[in-house]
Parts: sequence; C-alpha cells; structure tokens
Amino acid sequence: MSLVVKAKIKEAVGDLNVAGDFAEALDKKVQELVKAACERAGANNRRTVMGKDL
Repeated sequence: MSLVVKAKIKEAVGDLNVAGDFAEALDKKVQELVKAACERAGANNRRTVMGKDL
C-alpha cells in the first residue's frame, strides 16, 4: 500500500522534474517513519500514534 500521492509530490516540487523512482523511495521512507512511530507508541503503552512519536 502506497502512502504517497504522486500528484502531491509534483505540486510540492513546483517547476522541478520528479524522477520515476522518487515516489517509491519517498514512500519507503514514510513507511519506515510510520512503523517506528507505531513501535514507540506501543513501547509507551499507547494505542494512539502521536506526532511526538515521530
């Protein structure tokens, strides 16, 4: 499941071009961040993931 929307990346970079592999690499980073945040929330005995978990 992809968490990144390619059209939104294009909006964010403006006039720059976006390489074909960028969205996939960004999605991988985002998934790693979400996983780590979930682990931190669990380690703190919470079932809610919060901004501070990032």
